[in-house]
Amino acid sequence: MGLTEWAYSLAEAMLSEPLPRRWAHSLGVAKCARSLSPILGDDAELLEAAAVLHDVGYSPAIAATGFHPLDGARFLRDQEAADERVVRLVAHHSCATLEAEERGLRKELETEFQLERPDLVDALIYCDMTTTPDGTRTTPTERLDEILKRYGPETIVGRFIQRAAPEIHAAARRVEERAAQASVGSQPM
Repeated sequence: MGLTEWAYSLAEAMLSEPLPRRWAHSLGVAKCARSLSPILGDDAELLEAAAVLHDVGYSPAIAATGFHPLDGARFLRDQEAADERVVRLVAHHSCATLEAEERGLRKELETEFQLERPDLVDALIYCDMTTTPDGTRTTPTERLDEILKRYGPETIVGRFIQRAAPEIHAAARRVEERAAQASVGSQPM
């Protein structure tokens, strides 16, 4: 079984029944990741696997700290012996370090899991923050607004997402610029 087949199978097993909306979101994030394959080269499969697994830490079967990037990464590392780069992307997806700080878990996250390459971190941020909870495409602004409304501005997630917004927008711009350059470079003359 290849990396992406394994990732889809595992994510479905962990999310589809207990959290069908989270599963739909994960499928949408993975679809977005597939669309970025022209700018990812050999890392396209890696990003798609991380994308479909990025929210596995929400699964009630493994949620331990209540901080899904950390719970998911620990599960993937400790129970699944997953690819280290996939684990690192899941651990740090969508500015997780800032949310970890809000939760008093930053040192644990940073000690246990190194950051992955910045271009891949940006790509996963882009995929997550351009996908609605139901798995359809959206803009980063609309996604950030939706998260803030769903959780409220004074909650841990609300405070985190407001702090993370500038970096989320910057990551999305970098990915869009890379995609535009790749598209121009592939146009016939």
